[in-house]
Formats: sequence, structure tokens, C-alpha cells
Amino acid sequence: MSYRFFIVDVFTEQAFGGNQLAVLPAASGLNSAQMQRIAREFNFSETTFVLPPQDAANTRQVRIFTPQHELPFAGHPNVGTAFALVASGEIIAPADSIPTDSIMLRFEEIAGLVPVRVELNADQPRRAELTAPQTFRRGQELVPEQTAALFGLDTAELITRQHLPCLASAGADYLCVELRDLAALAHSEVVPDQIPNLPAAIRQAGFLLYTRDVSNTPFEVDLRARMYAPTHSVAEDPATGGAACALAGLLGTLAPQQQGELHWRIGQGIEMGRPSLLQASVDKRDGQV
Repeated sequence: MSYRFFIVDVFTEQAFGGNQLAVLPAASGLNSAQMQRIAREFNFSETTFVLPPQDAANTRQVRIFTPQHELPFAGHPNVGTAFALVASGEIIAPADSIPTDSIMLRFEEIAGLVPVRVELNADQPRRAELTAPQTFRRGQELVPEQTAALFGLDTAELITRQHLPCLASAGADYLCVELRDLAALAHSEVVPDQIPNLPAAIRQAGFLLYTRDVSNTPFEVDLRARMYAPTHSVAEDPATGGAACALAGLLGTLAPQQQGELHWRIGQGIEMGRPSLLQASVDKRDGQV
């Protein structure tokens, strides 16, 4: 039996930029082991398998696989899958839908229900925006000395004024680490010998390093970031929506503002030659995101 697939570059407006994604829009009949083998064959950061929804009120069930594991949630697979389904005509906005310039999709995933709004231009997708399936959670911290050793850095290259390196999640866990400048970000790398020394929860997470130094960035951003996920066989990811959600939750929680929306533009993948722009926002009410 043959299965159709799409390859999508997500979080970019240029070919061969952003983060690659393979989408199988009609994956019924494949079991979990087959999905894992297919994801390993594509060898992208993630591959999605689209299935009929378990609840007819939702749009589709979406399963997300890295080359090694199934994920409960990830950002760029949701954005790319929604875009591909609408662009290919797999999903069509109802003729009487309001507003007519967008369509709302609801994906069933392990982490929960993921709403994705796709903006349309002449019935074709222009951009997509997701809502994280879970409220923000801040988790275990890692001491600066161990963090610096993990990424081949000096402790002076870490910034810990606002937060220690810590786990953050809006559906998937990421170790969020603020760095001093772009130079530290540029020469950061995961030191494999340090991974076994990590607490189990951190060892299984993605590693998101970011800096507020945005000099020499080819487009307007507020933050620059890199994301490594060695336990998922992803040496480096060019654009990570789930990490952007987690980081926005963390920064929003730390911000002094008690009410309203906060926004960040995040540049990622630049060091890899796959420049990506992610936009993240949080709605803060009574000091909570």
C-alpha cells in the first residue's frame, strides 16, 4: 500500500529555510512501529501522521514522531501539518465560515487538544498560529556549573539574573538557558559525556539556549535561540515551536507586567544555514500566563 506525503519548510518564507517536516495526510492503516520506521527514514526533526479524529467535533488526530520517539506535542509539526492540509485541499473552509479569512483546526494529540488557526489569502494558507495544549509549567533547575559543562561553556557565559537553567513546558519539556551573547550561542555545543550525569527529566528534554543579543541578525527579532535534542536523535533543530511556547511561558511569568499580552520574535536556525522566524505570545492575567 502506498501513502502520499508532503515535505514542508516551516517558520520561513524562503525555500530550504526553516524546519523541514514530512506530513502523511492520510495515515490510516499504519501501526506505531511502521510510523516510527518511516520517521527514521525521513530523518527530519519530526514527521506527522494524520488520522481521522476520535471525536467528530475535532479536525484530525495527529501523531508526531522524531527519528527515535513519539512526542506528545511539538510546535512546527502542528503549524506545518495545518498548512499542508489546507494547501493541498485535504481540509477546506466551509463556504459559510466566519471569518472567511481564516480557518480553525483542532488536532487531537497525546498532550491534549491543539487549536491551530490558519490565515487564508484567496483560499490559500498564508500563515498559521497554534495555541499550546497545556498551561505553562516550570520544572527542575540545573546548577550553572553543570549547565556550562553540558554545553562546553564557561559559567560566565550564562545569565542567571532572571532564572536559573530550568525545565519549562507548555506541552513538551525544554531546558531553557539564557546566554550572555551571540558569541556564547555560536560556540555552544552539547558535550555527550555530560548527558548521563543529568537528572532523568532534564536528560529527556530538549535543550533551548537563547540570548537577548540580536546583533547581526538578518531580520528583526527580540531573541536568538538554538535547540538541541540529542536523546531524540536531533543534533540541532532549526526551528522549534514547542520550545518557543515554553520560553514565552517562562519569560511571561518572569515579566513584571501583570495584565495583557506579551510578544517575542525569535530567530533560530541561523547558525545552521536554515534561518527561521518564530513569533510567540502569552496572555497574562492577574500575574498568571
